[in-house]
Amino acid sequence: MAAAMDELARSLNERLEGCVVGNALSDLGRRMYFPKGVVAQTAEAAEHAHRFDVTVGIAATDGEPMYLPSVGGLVAELSPHEAFAYAPTAGLPPLRRAWQDAMLVKNPSLRARVSLPLVTSGLTHAILLVSDLFIGEGDVVLVPDLFWGNYRLIFVERSRAQLGTFPLFPLHQSQPRGMDLPGLDHQLGAVESGRKAAIILNFPNNPSGHSPRKQEAGELVACLKRHAERGVIVVAVCDDAYTGLFYESDVFPESVFAPLADLHENLLAIKIDGATKENYAWGFRVGFITFAGLGLQADHFAALESKVMGAVRSSISNSSRLAQSIMLKAMQSTDFEEERRVNFALMADRYAAVREVVDGRGEAGLQPLPFNSGYFLTLRVDGGKAEALRSRLLHERGIGTISVGDDHLRVAYSAIRPSDIPALFDEIFSAASDLSGQ
Repeated sequence: MAAAMDELARSLNERLEGCVVGNALSDLGRRMYFPKGVVAQTAEAAEHAHRFDVTVGIAATDGEPMYLPSVGGLVAELSPHEAFAYAPTAGLPPLRRAWQDAMLVKNPSLRARVSLPLVTSGLTHAILLVSDLFIGEGDVVLVPDLFWGNYRLIFVERSRAQLGTFPLFPLHQSQPRGMDLPGLDHQLGAVESGRKAAIILNFPNNPSGHSPRKQEAGELVACLKRHAERGVIVVAVCDDAYTGLFYESDVFPESVFAPLADLHENLLAIKIDGATKENYAWGFRVGFITFAGLGLQADHFAALESKVMGAVRSSISNSSRLAQSIMLKAMQSTDFEEERRVNFALMADRYAAVREVVDGRGEAGLQPLPFNSGYFLTLRVDGGKAEALRSRLLHERGIGTISVGDDHLRVAYSAIRPSDIPALFDEIFSAASDLSGQ
């Protein structure tokens, strides 16, 4: 016999009834709520307990958390509260506001009402939260055929969903120049009106390093709108891990979240991003999740936030306060944006060096796929020999790469000095030539 739904969850569902969020929730998403337990009561006490606050399980002295001096000395510029206290379940409010402000600057066309970003423990955690709330057993999640392998672990192995792929680039072209948007349109066309379709839009794409050109972005948005108009409940998840690292003038310069945010009443846009790659703080595990959709109001966002907080509370409780505090201080620094520009210029130099080496080069059974952004490029390997090439590069030439399936080799040029890039690719193409001659 199924357990009765909690009254808090039922109340949240009633607030979301009739909008795209309510229509898109998974069974777990419908059951999720933020309990009025220790965390909620502690937050209430922080506002009203003016004499004694004995709610949270933390050791304190004179109102500040206790800490070990050997640890505190490493974060001397932060107060004990900023470094050692628990963070709110949804994240530090000033950091959430600062991230939203930065998001609006980076996406100037974003005019829709959006939720205040919620902090997650890295981007992977944000994707897991999306899966918990919106992806159920048997649901289909559409991803490009070149995708980050962790999607399979999250959506298939954890949520028991089905992964449907569409070609990122036309399969019939030996030297593809752009995205295969008709392939995506075909896959969405198989979804019946009234059914849900979740799609992962990862740009710059990992592993290919491609982002939509301006025309491609417009066609992508139009494609999703057509299917929302015919009644498909579209959950568009924008995995923006590498957003902003755009190196060509014809690349759409914003996240596709911006034009999707108020596209149609049947489309829920979810933006997943974070300090991980954007701010060069991979180990901090500070990510964000933001929601938007045409017709969504403040009460819808508040109810959805409670569900996200319930999912966070029931999994990791809260994200690292120390990492959040450091990132907030950094974002408030007058040097922050200039430092980001300096790092971007370094990345752009590496991209330019790679582009100079590989343009027009396709010998030895290797073909560079389109790339214009991010950390990577991917080489198509003839004959299903990607793993053999990876192994040969590693064990015979001391070069580490990533094989993606049987047919593709990913190269993260983000970690290589421009002066080393010609030698790197000479070795890759030489090894491929040796392999094809056997």
